[in-house]
Amino acid sequence: MAEKGLRLAKTDGAFFSKITTTITKILIPTKLGINGMLISMKRNNVVKTYYEFINYNEKSKESKGNLEKKYENAVVLYLEALDKYIMESVYKRVKNKVATTYEENALSKYYNVVHLKETQYVEYKYKKQEFLLELDYEGLKNNKKEKILEKYKTFYADKMNSLYKGLLKNYSVQLADKVVSESEENKEKIYNDIFENLEKYTTNILPIKIEEGTESAYKDIVYNYDKFNSFLTGKLDKRDIIEKRMTLLGISRKLFTHSLPLVVAEQCYESLLKEARHLIISSPNSKKQSMAYGLLIMLLEDYNVNLLSTKIYWEKPKEKEEYQEFWNKYQEIEKAKSSVEQKVSNKQILYLKNDIKKIEGTGLQSKHIIQFYKKKLVELGAMKHLKNTYSKTTNVKLTGKNHKMFKETEKTA
Repeated sequence: MAEKGLRLAKTDGAFFSKITTTITKILIPTKLGINGMLISMKRNNVVKTYYEFINYNEKSKESKGNLEKKYENAVVLYLEALDKYIMESVYKRVKNKVATTYEENALSKYYNVVHLKETQYVEYKYKKQEFLLELDYEGLKNNKKEKILEKYKTFYADKMNSLYKGLLKNYSVQLADKVVSESEENKEKIYNDIFENLEKYTTNILPIKIEEGTESAYKDIVYNYDKFNSFLTGKLDKRDIIEKRMTLLGISRKLFTHSLPLVVAEQCYESLLKEARHLIISSPNSKKQSMAYGLLIMLLEDYNVNLLSTKIYWEKPKEKEEYQEFWNKYQEIEKAKSSVEQKVSNKQILYLKNDIKKIEGTGLQSKHIIQFYKKKLVELGAMKHLKNTYSKTTNVKLTGKNHKMFKETEKTA
């Protein structure tokens, strides 16, 4: 009897397990339907309150403060509905192996975001909202809900714009942290996070903003935006990645001046310059080295002329004086009545000499790149290369790389 009872128990267990699984699979579409209706209602409400808020005028029955509060509450309820959809519908579909690849990827991304909660709560807060909004927006696009999208995308772009600003501001604060600033690894991670988010914004949100054309700032960056788009096709090498990031920094100086202040943009430029220098000395052949050099000159010009020229506050007076000296020489070159080729040559001399001052004595890499710079200065006629020199006291011939000597010529930058 005991044995028979055990058999019955096992049979019943398997039977009820199958029944439960079947019922769950039947109920999942219902859950999807209910959640879909709920999301639709919350979405319509958030769009309605958004337009009421942005179109506020003095004749309105409600105060602007009340309209803003209604809008913010609507956003919270809408995001909660999207979150519930992930946890109740998508999670169960993945668990029961009836989910689409899109749903599986969505759940994976969701957990990657949630993972940030314990260590980077502020980043988690912005990233989660970004993820949920993007999920719904992509769903509307994939289902070709054109009428809904027409009204929704203005709210979507505006809200995502504020989220990206919040993220960039958070990364800027992290870079100011003493613990982070003492670790090169931590700083590199934050630089990568900044560039990654700038790229996502430029790829997904900026086209909507440019299309709307509501702010002059978006019209001013069309050139940089078109340049950025040229990097979206084909396989990118290290040089292309650095140039793409330089372009993104140019865009950020127009759109995120408060969220990504100049001092942070300066650090990002310095990180790119470090990569460009390394690319030069690690290039496998002269052609690639020449291309890397061309990139470095572009970066040095962008950094010194377009960024540092707008810098008002300098922590060290000496650095301000040195830059002022650089800027005076740059202005002299610009005003000089010389050919375009001569101006280009003189600017390169100025950039290289200025960079030598900055990086001299900073490490092994700096010795190699300074040697390269000096060779370039010889080619540009700003230095002479003295080979096989003799010591005056011992009359001993000095040879080898360690004894290569360079002397500045009378040519000025």
